Amino acid sequence: MNKITTWINSHRYCLAGLYALVFLIGFGILELVEPEPKYYLHSSLDDLIPFNEYFVIPYFIWYAWIPFFFLYFMIKDRDSYLRYNFLIFVGGTVCLFIYAIWPNGLELRQEITSHNFCAWLIRTVRSIDPPCNVCPSIHVSTTVAAHMVIIRYKNFKHSRLIKTLSWILVFLIPGATLFIKQHSVIDVFWGVVLTFVMALIWEIICRIASHRTSGKTAAV
Repeated sequence: MNKITTWINSHRYCLAGLYALVFLIGFGILELVEPEPKYYLHSSLDDLIPFNEYFVIPYFIWYAWIPFFFLYFMIKDRDSYLRYNFLIFVGGTVCLFIYAIWPNGLELRQEITSHNFCAWLIRTVRSIDPPCNVCPSIHVSTTVAAHMVIIRYKNFKHSRLIKTLSWILVFLIPGATLFIKQHSVIDVFWGVVLTFVMALIWEIICRIASHRTSGKTAAV
């Protein structure tokens, strides 16, 4: 415990991750306050995408992928960690505000007739994740956010492998949300757009901070 406390004291930037708790609490409260959507989303493209229960596997990879790199960058690189937190959690907070103002949902789910392991996983997901508060897709926006940070990081031990895997997952995970009917094409599109906007905002913040720092240095 003393080692952990000492490490935190010397890496104060890691405390930014505590905002994740605020986000999760906000998400939970919103699920309770707005349990039913008022606006339903649908695209003709959704009807062209067949249901496939096996895509639940890359869908579930997300639950390990996002936390893993949260911890990895917290330990390895301050700047990547702060960017990761901003894109994921501040972007996620924007989603919560959108859900609160515009409670949206889907009617894409169909009966699952298969009885394999993947079908069981989807039934489990559906039992705990109702088809509401879907646009923009947090599953998609966070996947794209993680990818943006990963591909910019230069100090991975197996850089080519990790970045190749990230490129695969940045297409596979959003695609999985469509094939298992957790999201509409509309949700995926706006999830991607949201992350690109947040990335632009982060770059502006960094440039302003850098300009102020250089200005103070010149003044000294």
